[in-house]
Amino acid sequence: MTIVLIAALLYVAAAALLVRKVVRDERPGTAVWAIPAFVAVLAHAGFHLLAWRDVGGADLHFFAALSLVGLGMAGLTLLYGTRGRMAALGVIVFPLAAASLAAYAGTGHRSAEGLDWRLQLHAWLALLAYATLAIAALLALLLWAQERALRRREFHRWLRALPPLTELESLLFRSIAVGFVLLTATLLTGVLFVHDFFAQHLMHKTVLSVLSWLAFGALLVGRWRYGWRGARAVGWTLAAMALLVLAFFGSKFVLELVLGRA
Repeated sequence: MTIVLIAALLYVAAAALLVRKVVRDERPGTAVWAIPAFVAVLAHAGFHLLAWRDVGGADLHFFAALSLVGLGMAGLTLLYGTRGRMAALGVIVFPLAAASLAAYAGTGHRSAEGLDWRLQLHAWLALLAYATLAIAALLALLLWAQERALRRREFHRWLRALPPLTELESLLFRSIAVGFVLLTATLLTGVLFVHDFFAQHLMHKTVLSVLSWLAFGALLVGRWRYGWRGARAVGWTLAAMALLVLAFFGSKFVLELVLGRA
């Protein structure tokens, strides 16, 4: 549990450093927040590896998957923040990653039985897609907040921590495009490697995932063909992400925590 405490404290420290950066109105750029964030991501990943060693295989159950998505979001935030002006994401993402890790550490571990390499590949692609598209959803919320503040001529200090509106919007759609490709690969591997959707209680999960895929695809086509942006892009992004959350974590919550099925 020591490694969990270290990771959680470092995540909180990185978020606190980012808050201080906004409060002091410092110019954007790579700063000391990246050091605790990087070590926290390593410790987070290390805890999963140690847990998998103890149970003799990858743990992909509800809280483990939640923690892995948090890890992926923290890693992407670290990448975005050190390469541009999206370090502000860490104020939201790092505490979420710490909370997801703590939840996993407190609920015990068990290996995912009956998953060969093909189904594990499908699961890993799904987790990467969810992490990437969750970041896109947060970017959509920031875009909405930024547009709302600018329309009202409310020039808050936190606006200086964000990139210009067009740059933020561009990053949003790049994230959606990458997540869409990963989600496409997830669905394809599901079709190829999952043989009995009804016996494995996967039909509702598949339907919701396909609906989310269609929504993200329609948004990308709308952006390319009709120049969709602003509130419309935010609405489509959040609706598609809500479907994806219901597809994966909603179904896992009901099956594993309510019905007690693996």
